Amino acid sequence: MRRLIAFPCEGETLLGSLDAAAGSTGLLIVSGGNEPRLGAHRGMALLASRVAAAGWPVFRFDRRGVGDSSGENGGWSASAPDIAAAAAAFRREAPHVSRLVGFGNCDAATALALFGAAAGVDALVLANPWVVERDDGLPPPAAIRARYAARLRSPRAWVRLLRGGVDLAKLGRGLRAVARPAADASLARRFTAALVGREASIVLARGDATAIAYADAVKGLGVAARVTWIDTDSHSFARAGDADALFGVVTAVLTTSSC
Repeated sequence: MRRLIAFPCEGETLLGSLDAAAGSTGLLIVSGGNEPRLGAHRGMALLASRVAAAGWPVFRFDRRGVGDSSGENGGWSASAPDIAAAAAAFRREAPHVSRLVGFGNCDAATALALFGAAAGVDALVLANPWVVERDDGLPPPAAIRARYAARLRSPRAWVRLLRGGVDLAKLGRGLRAVARPAADASLARRFTAALVGREASIVLARGDATAIAYADAVKGLGVAARVTWIDTDSHSFARAGDADALFGVVTAVLTTSSC
């Protein structure tokens, strides 16, 4: 059974969806970017329905200024009050829930890592965390290097190059991007520090630029989390088989947290 729930957050009204179930561990889903609680391709709604059918209650919500919620959209970095308000609403509407697992993709994963503990979230499933911030609009150098490495291994790419089917100007921009100075690593360090002593699992889409950038940025930082790679290039896990793989990771954490 799914029902809509309105709840307050710093003078604004947020709207959430609760998929009810009998389990004492609940899943709090935080949407990334400016996506409403449905998620890309309705992925979060479908995941919520499936997890609830397996016995765990699930709560999703729109943060301020997104979807059906009022207020100004301050982005992920201003979402600490929204996450705290959602966690409190979840516990209030499902009083049998004693533990919360937070799940988020991209900058929602980063928000949960940084703000989840203060909101009372007990465990984390963090997909494709956003830890590399640049202001030039180009993919992170690690993602560009991975893309070019894959193309160099492809005979079809060499044929395209020899036949003039490659945009040389675009290729030049990519090569210059690889040579750019390293991005500020402060967010990666904050992310890593926030996971110390936490129950956390990282999920990475193998061909996704954000996931590749994350893996490169946290090298040597000693992230205290189990890492699972899913063989997909879909940032939102929208390819065939992705939903099953993601469901398996999420429910494995829910099962462990329920023990």
